[in-house]
Amino acid sequence: MENDKQSGRNRKNIQIGQNVEIVMKHDQQTGKLTEGVVKRILTKSANHPHGIKVQLESGEVGRVKKVLI
Repeated sequence: MENDKQSGRNRKNIQIGQNVEIVMKHDQQTGKLTEGVVKRILTKSANHPHGIKVQLESGEVGRVKKVLI
């Protein structure tokens, strides 16, 4: 079980330059995760039940499922 600091649901856990695993829109059915470095945080609210939406340095956009430590 992931701890609170690794949860992608809370904006406070995510910082630019951090390694994360995201699920992109077209991968939601399969749950396929994409690893990358956060370039921008797109969700403005403090938390989101499906994960905070970010853009990776690669340009890919998705919701954070796990913050990699």
